Amino acid sequence: MKIAVSSDGSTLDAKVASRFSTAKYLLIIDLAIGDYEAVPNPFTTGQHGAGVQTIVLAVSRGAKVVLTGHANPSVVNKFKSSGVEVLTGITGTVRDAVEQYKTTSSLKAPEIKPKAAVINKSLLVDATRSSARQFVNLLPILIGVVLLIGLFTAFVSEDWLTSVFSGSVTLDTLWGACFGSIFAGNPINSYVIGGELLKYGVSLFAVTAFIVTWVTVGLVQLPAEIAAFGRRFALLRNGLSFVLAIPIAFLTVLVVNILGRWIS
Repeated sequence: MKIAVSSDGSTLDAKVASRFSTAKYLLIIDLAIGDYEAVPNPFTTGQHGAGVQTIVLAVSRGAKVVLTGHANPSVVNKFKSSGVEVLTGITGTVRDAVEQYKTTSSLKAPEIKPKAAVINKSLLVDATRSSARQFVNLLPILIGVVLLIGLFTAFVSEDWLTSVFSGSVTLDTLWGACFGSIFAGNPINSYVIGGELLKYGVSLFAVTAFIVTWVTVGLVQLPAEIAAFGRRFALLRNGLSFVLAIPIAFLTVLVVNILGRWIS
């Protein structure tokens, strides 16, 4: 049987990560042969949907049990629906957690009694560090949004956009999907760029396709996705996401126009 342990490092002596979704690694341990695989978590920044994507990562490696410090209830429920047991409240090293699981076949989080004001200092420190890391990860994004608006205005001219986006709905939508697939970054940045494109007269079809591919297709992140899920899955997922982004853009704009007319 294989178990997955959220970890801050790639070895058995690393500490169990305080949060499942933002763990740096998932250590997939085969209890039958005593071997393990350290799988880097491409979604450690805590971006939207990271929990679901990390679940897919664990399940794809054949894990039947997950050991972690903390997991959101939605993550736990999705694991249970996939037939995977999730044990939270785990601290210490990965090696200790695995040995305890092998001995007891059950690890349970410490019970918190309503009248007992017991604070686990280790969990508190881990939670504080995790919050600080997430804030540090978020700060460059906020600064980047401000700088991105200035850079876009300074370096992207209306003449250049006019030469690329000719006014043809089909061609402009295709160009928007291409640009969204190539560029990489936080989804917030796609909204900033999309808003600026609309100001320059680029069609909503192209902007919608740009945003859809920005958050679903990642050519820059493709090597990491191939390492996590395999070449065939990664290429197929990105290819389908790109192709489907175009009809999704048309349907989205169509629905928006219909709702706009109905409301007005």
